Amino acid sequence: MSATIIDGKAIAARIRGEIALSVAELAAQHNLRPGLATVLVGDNPASHTYVKNKRKACAEVGIESFGYELPATTTQDELQALVRELNARPDVHGILVQLPLPPHIDEAAILSTVELDKDVDGFHPINIGRLAMKGRKPLFVPATPTGVLRLLDEMQMPISGANAVVLGRSNIVGMPTALLLIGRDATVTVCHSRTRDLPDVVRRADILVAAVGRAQMVKANWIKPGAVIIDVGTNSIPDPASKKGTRLVGDVDFEAAKEVAGAITPVPGGVGPMTICMLLENTLKAARMRLDTTVQQEK
Repeated sequence: MSATIIDGKAIAARIRGEIALSVAELAAQHNLRPGLATVLVGDNPASHTYVKNKRKACAEVGIESFGYELPATTTQDELQALVRELNARPDVHGILVQLPLPPHIDEAAILSTVELDKDVDGFHPINIGRLAMKGRKPLFVPATPTGVLRLLDEMQMPISGANAVVLGRSNIVGMPTALLLIGRDATVTVCHSRTRDLPDVVRRADILVAAVGRAQMVKANWIKPGAVIIDVGTNSIPDPASKKGTRLVGDVDFEAAKEVAGAITPVPGGVGPMTICMLLENTLKAARMRLDTTVQQEK
């Protein structure tokens, strides 16, 4: 029996509709429209596509979008000065610095410059630190890991007590996802290039989150029957039948895995739409937080 296909595109569309209604209410009741500033440095084609999609999504739900595209020669001081300027702007509620940054830029320093209450990407060291601490809540959580958890919740997958395996330990996806799962009382194993007997480790997973960036690495015989698979990978492989000559696949061999898994996300159309959706939700939250602060100050 084939797995249930988790339609991230449809789920994200429903959530975007809810966000659009909330944005309209905020504008009508408080004359406040959430604003997201995107900062892109350099000429990375994938980054340009990501930022373009994020700005398009903002427009669809009524969020103001402020785009800043800087040359690869931008200095550390120039980039930090822009971030500080955006910190001070009342119409900017969220700041997204698109990663990766050019090698000469100190990424950690830039992310630390973003004001905590505008860190809608959830990458400020304090937000990540709170995520890692029991009993502490970050103001914002990174969008892709949040999207992963929302998909699991949509599938009504019991997380507490489940064996979860996260393939990949990046700061953007792997580690925050593992921390979120731990926070929901899953027993979590984080795998990487030095994990021994990787297929055997993966085979124990009730929940598998694949975020390693290797096309179709996870084979069907790695998967526990009935497991829920969230495939974060986005990899381009040759495809002579495609007009572009390539197609996108995940980190999991989807066609084979779907015959073993209980539920699985496709690539594309799984986690990707949820990532942008969670960013919009964080921006809306940031605007509401700013409104609450303003109301308290006026009392």
